[in-house]
Amino acid sequence: MLEGARRRQILVRRADRPGDLGWMVMAHGELYEQQFGWNADFEALVARIVADYAAKRSSAAEAAWIAEADGERVGCVMLVAGDDQPGVAKLRVLLVTSHARGLGMGTRLVEEALVFARGAGYRSVTLWTTDNLASARRIYQRFGFILTDEKPHRGFGHDLVGQTWTLDLLDGPAE
Repeated sequence: MLEGARRRQILVRRADRPGDLGWMVMAHGELYEQQFGWNADFEALVARIVADYAAKRSSAAEAAWIAEADGERVGCVMLVAGDDQPGVAKLRVLLVTSHARGLGMGTRLVEEALVFARGAGYRSVTLWTTDNLASARRIYQRFGFILTDEKPHRGFGHDLVGQTWTLDLLDGPAE
């Protein structure tokens, strides 16, 4: 069998191993600089999100996942409690590396997070993203997320359009 044609071993697991959280920060910094030219401000934002998770995580209400292909980290996502709204969770730091795209990793990561959110008793899940992340947006839409806010945003060295998406877990598809 040709090397490129061999079946890859895919795994989505909890982000509970040494290096997982650091990898999330590094992978975001590198990938978004390569793909979009985003500066270190983005990596700093991801570092704050990951550090807050590591310092304050409630295992009953928050979790993070790593996707692996052939034993190598290739994706991640977090689900954390909303800042000021009980019953509302936030989907954070979804990423799939370039060489793992097309394997369904993004969908599997979001699915794990939403299953966890439902089990933890959240009523809804929100997320913030930018409009140029079309692949992620398609995943969110597939799960029933609705665009609830959109406004111009200057960040990461670029003029962007920030978007807030929301999924009502009581009414949204359970996919």
